[in-house]
Amino acid sequence: MSSEDRRDDTWLSDAQLAMCTRADAAEPFPSPVPLQVVSNGEYLPLAQTEDQKRVEARTKELADGAAKKLGVSRRKFLASTGGMAAAFLAMNEVYGHFFDVSPLEMFESQAFADTGAPRNLFVFDDQLHMVRQSNVTTNRALRAPAQGPTAPHDEFPYNPFNPPPGMLDELGGVWSNWNPALINDPMGPDIYHLVNFIKSLYFDSQVTVGLLSNITGFLPVFVEGIPPTSVADSFHFEVLTADQTAGVRDFVNHIAGSQRLLAHGLLYVGDANLAEIERQIERNKPDSWKGYTVSLAAKQLSDDPADPMRAWRLDDEAVAYKTFELISKHQKILSRERPGFGNICVHKGFAPTDDDTPQNGNPEDIPKAARDWPNFNFIIYHSCIKPILFYNPDPLQNLLSPQPTLREGVPDIRWTTRFAQLGRDLPNVYAEVGSTFASTVITFPTVWAHIIGQLTKYMGPRRVLFGSDSLWYGSPQWQIEAFWRFQIPEALRERWGYPLLTKGDKKLILGMNSARLYHLPMGARKPVPPDFETMIPDELKSLLEFPGFVTDNLSRLKQRYLAEGAAPDHRRYGWIRTMV
Repeated sequence: MSSEDRRDDTWLSDAQLAMCTRADAAEPFPSPVPLQVVSNGEYLPLAQTEDQKRVEARTKELADGAAKKLGVSRRKFLASTGGMAAAFLAMNEVYGHFFDVSPLEMFESQAFADTGAPRNLFVFDDQLHMVRQSNVTTNRALRAPAQGPTAPHDEFPYNPFNPPPGMLDELGGVWSNWNPALINDPMGPDIYHLVNFIKSLYFDSQVTVGLLSNITGFLPVFVEGIPPTSVADSFHFEVLTADQTAGVRDFVNHIAGSQRLLAHGLLYVGDANLAEIERQIERNKPDSWKGYTVSLAAKQLSDDPADPMRAWRLDDEAVAYKTFELISKHQKILSRERPGFGNICVHKGFAPTDDDTPQNGNPEDIPKAARDWPNFNFIIYHSCIKPILFYNPDPLQNLLSPQPTLREGVPDIRWTTRFAQLGRDLPNVYAEVGSTFASTVITFPTVWAHIIGQLTKYMGPRRVLFGSDSLWYGSPQWQIEAFWRFQIPEALRERWGYPLLTKGDKKLILGMNSARLYHLPMGARKPVPPDFETMIPDELKSLLEFPGFVTDNLSRLKQRYLAEGAAPDHRRYGWIRTMV
């Protein structure tokens, strides 16, 4: 049977079923982290690996001993922070020392908290997402791999970025959970909307200040529909418009009485789009800019108006530089009001095709742009990592190989190694780690060790910025905890010359670097009030397209149409099945 046929084979055969047993009926060891693959019935699960068996056995030993000393059952112990500490300890023993955890944390919750991220840690999350209220489908495929196989994914019978039979992650799983808080969490439309965004950020995490991001409309391969020919055509593709982004920022800061959220402007480039940049500057006062070279977001006045917009590159003097000139002109005027106005944040990586071009995301266009525009900071989102959430085994196998392919003396991480080495002599170029960190730290810790090791080796800890890319992966808190506890193993540091990540380095990356780039004070912020939902004004509900609120001319026409007593004719335009 071909791999394509296996994707459609949604039931195990009798022979396969005879090889399995129900996970719930077998009452497996309730480890805080998964210790073997659990299939949802769509594929034959892999047997528990030898390393997983070792982790399970060691976790049981640690849990049994600690539970006896504490006078509690093993199950109750495993449900506590002590159980998580035991799992981290066992994983460190088997896979190498990745997580900062001590045996004392099995017995004292305060010790577990003391080793974790400090309560007064200043955290600046450089990459946050939510969607307009009318959007009910966007990026459920991103939430699915973060939740893992125990979540009820009707539309995702297997990991959408790792189809069966799939490759194993470093810990032996086909579909390992990233964020335990998401297990069995309903994947309804509200998980990306305003209320959950505020709750997840300001109540479920210790983020001090966040930066609300957005996407310039049409991303080839990822987005379906007719490619846009203008900015106006792009608006309905945007998961969150520039106006909506600014509206959420203004609301959050107003109810908090302090600066808790910043907002990106959308970077459409080319002289045909200059009026849109001017409009955003005047209306929204963006704190910085977000662009996607891979997105169809470039247009020149000399282009045929009927031609689609196109992908672009940072060093294109005829296209990108027209937009940079306009931003630079306003930067001089707005430097006091918006000190981060010249921060040009650019999506590079997670490329939709194999094309090795700057338009698709490689870093070759960065050096010239950075040197030509020294008044800008170029913040490269995702640190240019090429493979999409690591569904492609080739980059991983190189990093996990005893004799990896090298680039200038270190294992080659496709595009990221090249980016880090190109950026070492470019003081206004920064690496942001959203999704790159989340998709590797739990499933491929060695890969993340190489990534953060190379970024800090070549660019230094002062030019690496933390971003969670949440809410795609739930509240950012699990990533903050994992980042604080993570350490590059000594063997990797000695072999490849990676620096030790000190607590000072982690404080820089988790918040202080971005605070410097946006000229933000490091003091405490006022909290968002718990009754914030009652404070959402009708104007913002209309802007975000809440159900029942008029948002545009089409909405008004629909209301008039219904008010005049129109009735649907129930005509269908698709296909129906008439035979069994």
